[in-house]
Amino acid sequence: MLQDDGSSSVTSSSPIQIFPIMSLSPGFSSSNQWLKELKSEERGLYLIHLLLACANHVSCGSLENANIALDHISQLASPNGDTMQRIASHFTEALADRILRSWPGIYKALRSTKLSVVSEDILVRKMFFEFFPFLKVAFVVTNQAIIEAMEGEKMVHIVDLNAGEPLQWRALLQDLSARPEGPPHLRITGVHQQKEVLDQMAYVLTEEAEKLDIPFQFNQVVSQLEDLDVEKLRVKTGEALAISSVMQLHTLLGHDNEPQKKSPLPFKHSNGVNLHRALINQNTLGELLEKDMGHMANGYSPSNDTASSSPLCSTTKMDGFLNALWGLSPKVMVVTEQDSNHNGTTLMERLSESLHYYAALFDCLESALPRTSLERLKVEKMLLGEEIKNIIACEGLERKERHEKLEKWFQRFDVAGFGNAPLSYYAMLQARRLLQSYSCEGYKIKEENGCVVICWHDRALFSVSSWRCRK
Repeated sequence: MLQDDGSSSVTSSSPIQIFPIMSLSPGFSSSNQWLKELKSEERGLYLIHLLLACANHVSCGSLENANIALDHISQLASPNGDTMQRIASHFTEALADRILRSWPGIYKALRSTKLSVVSEDILVRKMFFEFFPFLKVAFVVTNQAIIEAMEGEKMVHIVDLNAGEPLQWRALLQDLSARPEGPPHLRITGVHQQKEVLDQMAYVLTEEAEKLDIPFQFNQVVSQLEDLDVEKLRVKTGEALAISSVMQLHTLLGHDNEPQKKSPLPFKHSNGVNLHRALINQNTLGELLEKDMGHMANGYSPSNDTASSSPLCSTTKMDGFLNALWGLSPKVMVVTEQDSNHNGTTLMERLSESLHYYAALFDCLESALPRTSLERLKVEKMLLGEEIKNIIACEGLERKERHEKLEKWFQRFDVAGFGNAPLSYYAMLQARRLLQSYSCEGYKIKEENGCVVICWHDRALFSVSSWRCRK
């Protein structure tokens, strides 16, 4: 059999030619041994098809077919397998969680005895800091922007809207102690929902300030960002104010009256020829997804242009919060956010975008840690898996992980009265040097409108931007 270009297609004995055109039916996976014998690339591609099929059934309200798809996926997905098996297991759990929410009684009963251990949450976030370079780059760039903005200032107040990691401010204390004009009087206000985290921050930073002989004060504000009373930040006249927000602002994008839209996109299988081509020379899961997902969800393909094509979603909570921060007249505000569009109104949009994004993050872990690593399993399950679940399973105010592209943040800050303050050449240089210290070549830094964008290969993952009040 010849393909359109005259080359030979896959042989009739290849399973890759079979699964695109087969129908989902109860017991299919269990009765076909060849599914368990698929090569890693073939299995990964099949899992992508099944996930999209399942999401489409969930969107259409076809729960019986969704249940069949979930059963098929469970035959192949595994939290301990290769990258695609691992990520499929978390997206499967997220889709199942979304279905269960249709029955609030059952859903609440199943979660009634679930324990949330604060110490485990803190630990897994420290693992994320250690295993990935993203937060380290964000901290280095943020500190440099603050140092440059505060040159010559004698009274400096920093508001940290996600005060979870003292290492950032320890490094800043050390940099400030080396200022030619001497260190300023420094006050840091930390906002976090867990008091024990703030207590630890206060202890570590106070001890470091005493060691460096820097006048220092740490103020605690125990609060979630959505409940924060800006007055509690206690900004004083005569202080030069800096604000740092690390992966927090997107949580304010939800609102009560969000429409519960469905995404009844018809699921179309590609033919075996195109699937076979997609599997050739694919080195990472991200590449596999990039090549094949575009024609699997009714032509919807995630791209960097997605954000610009959708309207800016204005919310009272976000608008009010940014206006309140503008009212504090900060000299600089540095914002780190996930650089992806996970705030689409339809499930199919969010699933397709987030598959690309988290595939890249799982690839990062694949390059850094062995598959048997307990630490890797915890980061994937307790952090990345929970983010995936929130993006896929939740709606309305429950959906907190509303990540958006950098250009959307440009629009929001512009409306709120902030202007972009391009990061300096030295800040960019520090970011690049830090990434070069990692042995893995997949990490990249690119400059976008004066901002730092941290990438895995060509996939943008996080952005760091700096802002000042327009007068």
